[in-house]
Parts: sequence; structure tokens; C-alpha cells
Amino acid sequence: MRRRLRLAAQRYADHGWAVTPGGFFNGRRMACDRPDCLATSCHPLLDDWELRSSTATAQLDDWWSERPHAVLLPAGHVFDAIEVPALLGRQAVCGPPTGPGRATSAGRVRGPVAVTAAGRWTFLMRAGGTFASELDHRVDVVRHSLGSWIPAPPTVLPEGPVRWQVSPQQVDWRLPDPEELQLALVRALVALDAAFLDLPVNARRRLAPPMLTRPVGLKPTPTLRRAV
Repeated sequence: MRRRLRLAAQRYADHGWAVTPGGFFNGRRMACDRPDCLATSCHPLLDDWELRSSTATAQLDDWWSERPHAVLLPAGHVFDAIEVPALLGRQAVCGPPTGPGRATSAGRVRGPVAVTAAGRWTFLMRAGGTFASELDHRVDVVRHSLGSWIPAPPTVLPEGPVRWQVSPQQVDWRLPDPEELQLALVRALVALDAAFLDLPVNARRRLAPPMLTRPVGLKPTPTLRRAV
């Protein structure tokens, strides 16, 4: 596994995506060798991880020489990312279930999309731009920009491995425009809300609406923190 993670880190670095090592899954939690670290979820190995993120082969060799560290990608430099629940992510990529791999008017996202075993879908887009107001108010949608990071495949988390739903290779390592990607997510959100409202009243009572609570331990991006 350590070799797979090391090769993946090099692949990201070869395309200009700086990487930084994270804790490693020891069968129970995300551990690291720092005796003063109390973190149990996915976290950077280095305190100054953003400044020390690298694309240098020698540095990657050193970081992945002994442990199967998580591969973390700092956001806000080459790309920003938007993390959403699986229901919204699947709608944005595939649209309604019209067949394997077939996109509909609601499924126009054409950029890298990473998925965790816990059901979080992370959409990568070019860095910069503003956050759409339709997404900003939702507690289940998180933007990752400067000061934040995402776990990249094939990192193993306590709930399971991270995988690509749409890999960078599938889109030739191109990142979508931030406005276009967010528009696709908003359209998918509207389609989900409309589908929910079209259900009979008794069915609506049995089903939860698309809005989900923020997962425990989810790291907010500093750009989304609001003054009290």
C-alpha cells in the first residue's frame, strides 16, 4: 500500500499538484508518529503542511519511505474543491438514472471528482472565483480553498479508501471553470428539490429531504468562516 500511495503522490506531482503527507490508517484510526498529536481522523503530518507541500521527487521519496501516509492535496493553489453529499454529487455527475455513464441535462460536470466511503463527493475546479450563494448557505456543502486540503485516492481512511468517480486522467487533467461547475451543482440541487416536492405527501414524510447535517469532524475552509 505504501508503494501505491507513493506512486500516486508522484503522479499528482508530475502534473503540478503539490502534495503533503497525512496520518496513516493503522487499523483503528489515522495515526502519526508525533507523540503530542491527539488527532484520530485524517490530518496533515506536518504542522506547516501548506508551506512544505511539494512536487519534488526526493521529498516524496522521504515522506513515503516508511509509512503508508495519506496523500493530501492542498487546495487554493492549482485547484479549489467543493465537497457535497453523495445524493447531490451523483445527480450532478450522472443526472437521473438513465443508464451507466450517461449524462443528462442535470449531469454536466466534466472535471475530477473524488468519493469517500463515507459518501462525500469532492469536485475539483480551477482555483479562484466566488462561492455561489445557493451553495454557501448549506451546512452539507463545504468549499476547500487556501488553508484547506483534500484526501486523494488511493488514501485509506477509517471508513474505507478514497476513489475517483471521475479521475483526472479521464478529463486529461483539465479543471472545470468554477462558475460552470457550481452552476451544474445548483441545477442538480434544484432537480433534487423538485423531485422531492413531486412525491406524494405521505412519501415526503417518510423520506428525509436532500439537506444533510455537516459530518462530525469535517474541516471548514477558512474562507467560509463568518464573523460572529
